[in-house]
Amino acid sequence: MSDTLDRAPKLASRVTDAGPRPKPGILDIAPYVGGKAKAEGFAHPLKLSSNENILGCSPQARAAYTEAADKLNIYPDGRSDGLRAAIAQRFALEPERLIFGCGSDEIFTLLAQVYCEPGDNVVQGQYGFLAYRIAGRAAQAEVRFAPEPQLKLDVDEVLRRVDDRTRVVFVANPANPTGTWNTRAEIARLHRSLPPGVILCLDGAYAEFVEAPDWCDGLGMARGARNIIATRTFSKAYGLAGLRVGWGYAPAAVIDALDRIRAPFNVNLPAQHAALAALDDDAFLDRSRALVAEERPRLASALERLGLAVTPSQANFVLARFPPEPGRTAAAAEAALAAQGVLVRGLKGYGIGDGLRITIGLAEHNTQVIDILTALLAATGRAA
Repeated sequence: MSDTLDRAPKLASRVTDAGPRPKPGILDIAPYVGGKAKAEGFAHPLKLSSNENILGCSPQARAAYTEAADKLNIYPDGRSDGLRAAIAQRFALEPERLIFGCGSDEIFTLLAQVYCEPGDNVVQGQYGFLAYRIAGRAAQAEVRFAPEPQLKLDVDEVLRRVDDRTRVVFVANPANPTGTWNTRAEIARLHRSLPPGVILCLDGAYAEFVEAPDWCDGLGMARGARNIIATRTFSKAYGLAGLRVGWGYAPAAVIDALDRIRAPFNVNLPAQHAALAALDDDAFLDRSRALVAEERPRLASALERLGLAVTPSQANFVLARFPPEPGRTAAAAEAALAAQGVLVRGLKGYGIGDGLRITIGLAEHNTQVIDILTALLAATGRAA
């Protein structure tokens, strides 16, 4: 008894002096940094840095969001059952195999927390979305990067990094920030080659913008598999990035495990109502798709005529790569655009220091981008 009493003050003192410490690895995680939202001298810059829907959101979604203001004192449906039923009907899915998150980012975090422990690993592409590595490292898993020599996920490179401690393979299809995509055959081969205990996460954030006939949407493949989760979001094509609504479709056993640690009421009430209304507004979704289908090739072709390397994209953005020459670099171009109130995404944080990711805007926005870059490159003797 006396020994315990003697030691207690010393233990308390050590804790007080050291302060709380995060678990190993947390402070090694680079915080996520989103696309720039401010340009000096411009109160309302043109923001083409975050792949948001330039058309805004569905009028029906806006009305539903406004109507929900009278219910802010009420907790949201913890299971998002109204939205669950609507998505299940729209995509012919079993409602019990759906999970909802505060954006699909939350679902990536849940996956890592549920399936990874220290000593495990997750695998992603070299240029994969930053949220994957954050989710893995937060769960104290090693994050392995598969080289993407063509700026596209390479199935063989992924499989070389999978071992008996791999728990999750993250695949964005189409990919962010490159816009590249994998075919149905490539995804099927990847899944077929994975051990049954590895979850294949197919992130379809940009699925609505795909026109490639050989692309795999992930939902059909997930229906017949025990270890696939396909995720979607309302942030891009539906224009609800500010409300953070994502969903995933997976085997019932996976959904059950994720739901056990999902925060109660994680999708707020106005978000659920707006997403439900957005899902019902086919006209707005069609307009969003049509804009990207028309403007994406126009912007890409114009950038290529300026001598830039443009990666083929199936998303609502294009990736342009600049030469390593003074005044012609990606950083110089990003600065020139910002000086005229146009914000794009520099990709140094992704390891693509010579690249800019440019969200598809309205026709006049894309023309403005082209004109600014034309002037910049012409001044340095680059433009043709």
